[in-house]
Amino acid sequence: MKLFPKLVVVALSLAGLSAQAAELRVLAHSSFSVDKPLLAAFEKQTGAKVSIIKAGDAGEMVNKLILTKGSPIADVVFGLDNSLIGKAEQAGALSPLPGELARGGKVSLPGAAAVDYGYVTLNYDKAWFAKNKLPLPKTLNDLTQPAYKNLLVVENPATSSPGLAFLSATIHALGEDKAFALWGKLRDNGLKVSKGWTEAYYTDFSKNGGGRPIVVSYATSPAAEVFYSKDKPADAPTGNLLLPGTVFRQVEGAALVKGGKEPKLAQQFIAFLRSDAVQKDIPTRMWMYPAMDNIPLDPVYKHAEQPAAHDTPDSATLAAKQRAWVGRWTRVVLKSGQ
Repeated sequence: MKLFPKLVVVALSLAGLSAQAAELRVLAHSSFSVDKPLLAAFEKQTGAKVSIIKAGDAGEMVNKLILTKGSPIADVVFGLDNSLIGKAEQAGALSPLPGELARGGKVSLPGAAAVDYGYVTLNYDKAWFAKNKLPLPKTLNDLTQPAYKNLLVVENPATSSPGLAFLSATIHALGEDKAFALWGKLRDNGLKVSKGWTEAYYTDFSKNGGGRPIVVSYATSPAAEVFYSKDKPADAPTGNLLLPGTVFRQVEGAALVKGGKEPKLAQQFIAFLRSDAVQKDIPTRMWMYPAMDNIPLDPVYKHAEQPAAHDTPDSATLAAKQRAWVGRWTRVVLKSGQ
């Protein structure tokens, strides 16, 4: 009889282990980050273990999502944006999302639940331009002139969502033929192409030791520079070049992976990403604006600019055209190699 309580304890322990055995696999781009205590609270509430699978830039992530659709490696995907979700949908890699999960908020993303948004644009290194006494360019065409030779680095649109966003903005503003003529001139003027945002910003951008003082990044990047600076300068060391044809409004979201093993947990995780706690965490963690309403921003966002206008094609156009655009861009820009 004395053994009975021990057997009950063992049985309950095994039951607890079984209940906690569920694993939620989250496929995300390399910039995805959630506060660890918030993630731990989600795990405690659901009894699940969350495994984050980072797959490089968003473009690389979507390629991996598509390549593994026959045997899905995740249950939910975060980081799909309005330039990439059409590609994932056309490949049959996503499952329909219950409507209630995507309702509300300041922005929307067809096929997914919007989680955050931001603006892809050109950043410049203020110290470099001051030292070299070079005026800032006022148009995209200025960047094709000899004075700006070898100054610009962009991300490859075949592997990078900021790269694809920037390409799309130029096309939306100029039309395809004029845009690709511009890209040819940029190539001839010493354009550098990096694989993704991390390489472009932290390796090639002059602010971080590289040789290029103009980079495709985000309108919030100057605010991030101040936030992470030890001396908290009154002014950001970088600025935005909000030139016509260089601003793309990027909406990021989360979606269900078709064939995922834990669809209910995946839905709970999407709701978690849109909760007030996570939304408040996003601005100074992933440097995007929260998608939901009435979320306060950190004061450092005074160094970020929400552009008054942007050149963003609609999702249907992006889905229909982007493959051809990337192919043509590759022929025009990379024909002589990098």
